Amino acid sequence: MRIKQILFYIIFLSSFSAVYSQEKGTGPKEKSINSERKLQKKVRLEAREKRRQEKAERKAIKKHHKRIQTKKVRRRMKKSKKQAQLNHDNKREPFFKRLFKKKKRKK
Repeated sequence: MRIKQILFYIIFLSSFSAVYSQEKGTGPKEKSINSERKLQKKVRLEAREKRRQEKAERKAIKKHHKRIQTKKVRRRMKKSKKQAQLNHDNKREPFFKRLFKKKKRKK
């Protein structure tokens, strides 16, 4: 009876050591899907925040640039911006503008 108990303990303890040795890996630990998603979400949020800050900075620079111009210059800037947008969209000037525009003299 004593030998049976000893054999039982030896087999019982060896089974735990086999399971423990299988769990311990020598390579890098595998990342779970949830941890990868959390990491990607964190990266996305940081990138989004960075873009927001850059956009706010560009907006502030543009606002400052406009603020230091005179009223005449601001009107001229607005007019030239509108003209540039029309040129970009390949649109002609409105009919009445073309009709009453001063004609260029031919030499």
